Amino acid sequence: MTGKSDRIFGLVVLISALAYIASATQIQSSFLSDPVGPRAFPIGIGVVAALCGAVMMWQPDPDPAWPSLGTLGALTLSVVVLVAYAYTLKPLGFLLPTAVAAAILSNQIAPRPAFAALTGLGLTIGLFLIFISALDLG
Repeated sequence: MTGKSDRIFGLVVLISALAYIASATQIQSSFLSDPVGPRAFPIGIGVVAALCGAVMMWQPDPDPAWPSLGTLGALTLSVVVLVAYAYTLKPLGFLLPTAVAAAILSNQIAPRPAFAALTGLGLTIGLFLIFISALDLG
């Protein structure tokens, strides 16, 4: 059976998407909400993910190419950085975790530490200014 890994991954995506849709239907809407309601966007994302999982199951790649060990290590580091970012965002605030995470991820894309640090700092300042001035979230 060719494409077994794609079929397994498609099944995992499909089950996850269905669970996501089920949890999105539990979102409570207030009395004064828009006609679409707060459930429409998460349900739409879940439907798209379910369709993608179903396509992967029914039309798998006959000869999938797995990434090298170095690429898997880089992907693992990225996931660890993003999970750490999510956990440190509330206790440390927005600025420091965003700068560190952006610098680490930027260093993975182009391994130049000074440029990565400047990128992390610039992204943090830019996003902060957008949140404060344009989106009025401050």
